[in-house]
Amino acid sequence: MSAAWIQASSARAQRIQTLVRKRTADLKRINRRLVDDMIARERTEKALQHSEQRFRQLVSMSSDWYWEQDRDFRFTMVTGGFTEKAGIVLERLLGRTRWEFIDSIPDSEAGRAHIAQVRAHQPFANFEYQLRDDNGDTRWFCVNGQPVFDEHGGFAGYRGTGSDITERKLTEQRVHHVAQHDVLTGLPNRSLLQDRLSQAIAQSSRSGNPVWVMLIDLDRFKFVNDSMGHKAGDVLLMTVAARLRACLRDSDTVARLSGDEFVVLVSEHGEQQLTPAIVERVMNAVAQPVLLGTKEFFVTCSIGVSVYPSESTPADELIEHADIAMYRAKKLGRNNFQFYSPAMNEESLERVRIEGALRNALERDEFVLYYQPQLDMKTGKIVGMEALIRWQHPELGMVPPGRFVSIAEETGLIVPIGAWVMRTACAQNKAWQDAGFDKLRVAVNLSARQFGAPDLVEDIAAVLADTGLEPKYLEIELTESLFMSDITPAVELLHRMKALGVNLSIDDFGTGYSSLSYLSRFPIDVLKIDRSFVADITRDANDEAIVTSIIALAHNLKLAVIAEGVETGEQLDYLRRHGCDEMQGYYFSRPVPALEFEQLLREGRGLRPHETIAPAEPAIADGGAANSY
Repeated sequence: MSAAWIQASSARAQRIQTLVRKRTADLKRINRRLVDDMIARERTEKALQHSEQRFRQLVSMSSDWYWEQDRDFRFTMVTGGFTEKAGIVLERLLGRTRWEFIDSIPDSEAGRAHIAQVRAHQPFANFEYQLRDDNGDTRWFCVNGQPVFDEHGGFAGYRGTGSDITERKLTEQRVHHVAQHDVLTGLPNRSLLQDRLSQAIAQSSRSGNPVWVMLIDLDRFKFVNDSMGHKAGDVLLMTVAARLRACLRDSDTVARLSGDEFVVLVSEHGEQQLTPAIVERVMNAVAQPVLLGTKEFFVTCSIGVSVYPSESTPADELIEHADIAMYRAKKLGRNNFQFYSPAMNEESLERVRIEGALRNALERDEFVLYYQPQLDMKTGKIVGMEALIRWQHPELGMVPPGRFVSIAEETGLIVPIGAWVMRTACAQNKAWQDAGFDKLRVAVNLSARQFGAPDLVEDIAAVLADTGLEPKYLEIELTESLFMSDITPAVELLHRMKALGVNLSIDDFGTGYSSLSYLSRFPIDVLKIDRSFVADITRDANDEAIVTSIIALAHNLKLAVIAEGVETGEQLDYLRRHGCDEMQGYYFSRPVPALEFEQLLREGRGLRPHETIAPAEPAIADGGAANSY
């Protein structure tokens, strides 16, 4: 039994020892695993520390900062040099929500959408907002955020990044400003004008208060550009732009449409009613003298006005109708304003028809010259004639100059037309001389566009050379308004023209704004008394005084005097008594075609001294300023 017990105990001890060795081995393996886990955890922690350090370094080196918020959306931490980058002391931000810190966020649609997105615990990106930093400067920021949840899925707050985007925003604003403003004057351009007009119309529709659109066009701006150069023209445009802004309210819009055209939008507010006095104030502001270099210029403007709401002007045609009214103002003599009316639209369509047909008239040989005799008051003989253009249109019939000359002037077509007039008149005069008729001088009107042409003198010389007409038989008529705004270069040009040997006359004398002191500087041969003074010389004491003074002035300056528009025997007798040298007008003859004028020469018709004859036909306006071509 003892042996059996000993054997059993030995076997049990062996089992226990085997179990101990197994357990010891297990513990060693577990211990090794723990050591390995600790080493791995330590490596992971070091890696995280390095990663966080790199993140903080990147944040510090970038323009961004890192921020965190709690579950109530209040800032708990902002890193990355926030104060230096944002210009805001950190303590102002901590413990507050973004919309508590920037109270303007709830006022905008984008801000309200951001708040709703955050409260729904949604991620957001590129939310931009504006605020003033601690120095009072306006700054723009952009933020991105991600919601944070705990291990149970509960919302724990937000974290994200922010950056200062002020420079980018300022660049965008500059680009946007350039896209919507005129580079030269800084005024809104056509694009921004349309936006402002849409807003004004919408406001007018709600309030019932009217909106006026004024289209302003500078009179004779091209003359300044051509005579003084584009730099002077730019100075003039900038000056006018500043004057327009100064004479209107801050709520009004002043825009530059194109070239020398400006548009003004004015709306009625409360007791500030819109009246024509506003338009007059604009005209007076523009008409003030402008100093360009050492010269003083006076530039007027023509204004067209359209009104909204109006039965005759829909919202989308306000500018177009103001443009039509502006052309009406120019047609009435410039330096005035007109309100749009439906009748003007018919005139505008007529203008389009005339302009279209006018462009082909020269090529189709549709122009013809008429000639009005000029007679010596003492001898009664025809001593010259004025060449006047007529347009024989195949459909419109005989188109009077009043319907197309102003359009030709505005479009620049007057230059080739004027050149044709001069060449044709010189050639016809030479042909009559070669046919044996008395040598007469022919008067040709010079347009403002021609007067400003750089090769004017050379062109006149070429016409004389080509036609063979002696220069003394060509008289060039100029209106005093052509050169009175800039005397010095005009005097030089007139002397160059005079050097060719031609005669120079001032047409419509007394109707301009010239100073008589300048007259002695001009190499002029003839003064033409305007028909408006001649018409009432036997009934109006003022006109009598003006005509008498012009005749005396001309004779004192050794100039000849021609009275145009003479229509009655009484006018003729008065002019003879006061020493007028020559006359032209319906009293003797209307302007006639070349064949009829030639017949007058063949018949030797003229005025008998101290004897009157019946007028050629009922007097109508011709040969005046409006019909100079």
